[in-house]
Amino acid sequence: MLVAAPVLSLRLGLPDDSTGSPSSTQRKAYDLLSSGFGPGFNGPLLVVVEASSSSDAKAAVAQATDKVGHLADVAAVTPAMFDASGQYALFEVIPASGPSSKATEDLVAAIRSSSAGLRSSTGATLAVTGQTAVDIDISATMGGAMVPYLLVVVGLALILLMIVFRSIVVPVKAALGFVLSVAATFGVVVAVFQWGWLAFLFGVQQTAPIISLLPIMLIGVVFGLAMDYEVFLVTRMREEHELGEEPIEAVVTGFGHGARVVSAAAIIMISVFSGFILSNESFIKPIGFALAMAVFLDAFVVRMTIVPAVMAIAGKRAWWLPGWLGRLLPSFDIDGKHVRPAPDLAPGHVPGHVPGRAVPVPVTVTADIDQP
Repeated sequence: MLVAAPVLSLRLGLPDDSTGSPSSTQRKAYDLLSSGFGPGFNGPLLVVVEASSSSDAKAAVAQATDKVGHLADVAAVTPAMFDASGQYALFEVIPASGPSSKATEDLVAAIRSSSAGLRSSTGATLAVTGQTAVDIDISATMGGAMVPYLLVVVGLALILLMIVFRSIVVPVKAALGFVLSVAATFGVVVAVFQWGWLAFLFGVQQTAPIISLLPIMLIGVVFGLAMDYEVFLVTRMREEHELGEEPIEAVVTGFGHGARVVSAAAIIMISVFSGFILSNESFIKPIGFALAMAVFLDAFVVRMTIVPAVMAIAGKRAWWLPGWLGRLLPSFDIDGKHVRPAPDLAPGHVPGHVPGRAVPVPVTVTADIDQP
């Protein structure tokens, strides 16, 4: 939970030239404009005023520019330009802060809030656009979709795992472990790319808000990998328990068989994702880092450490399912227990038979052959 604490300061945004490589022409141009005219010159806001008639437009625009000009973090307001009908006007607002700063985000919200007062006094409406405002709106939309998306993913996981394992503890543990992995990953990403902690180790030259697409993509990719590791490990534990082993012994046996494969798969994915950290692109580096960190935390901390510990502590309760719920849920035979013989068969019936294991059934073929 301590690792996940920085997630409370998560800010989403879209990359701009300020996060580019210092040697790129885009970054050089951004720095020159910032030093000469202020950082807000790189992200001007376009304000459109729509009046009820052309006769009221000038008064409405004059009131709008005066009100916006007195807002906090406004460096300059340009003279308004009217269209041919004289009913619509457009003027630019130059923020005092950069396009990706929290102050500019607050300024956009303040300008939009002033539209209600303008409408009540003049009947005109006001709207804000421009690349900076569009980026802010996209980030807000993606951030607002993150929690519902996470709830849908976790909810479906609970239902599917409950059907597969016929258990309450297993799906709840898997879902909580996934949420813990995602929260810890976001916490590390915020600490490195937004706060700048240990940024030199990963080649981060400029801190910035986290790219708004990353949370949605991270949740989807890591969910698939996490549930894959979960099913692989716990299925073998359940199989051993169904064959008659005690709960703790089943956990030890199942973990012993599945841990190596899960470790190998996780190491491969971490290696692949880590390669993107070497990219010079500012929006590729955090994506590779987040995916690699998420796989590491989920595979080696959650699935390989917390999962077997919880299963061992829960014991037989790990496989408990209320009778009424069991009758409602469909049954899937993922480990083939319905086609295996009972585990108490005497071992002497078939040479080499192991108690509790499947027994090959001999088949006798007869044929009628006509004698000459």
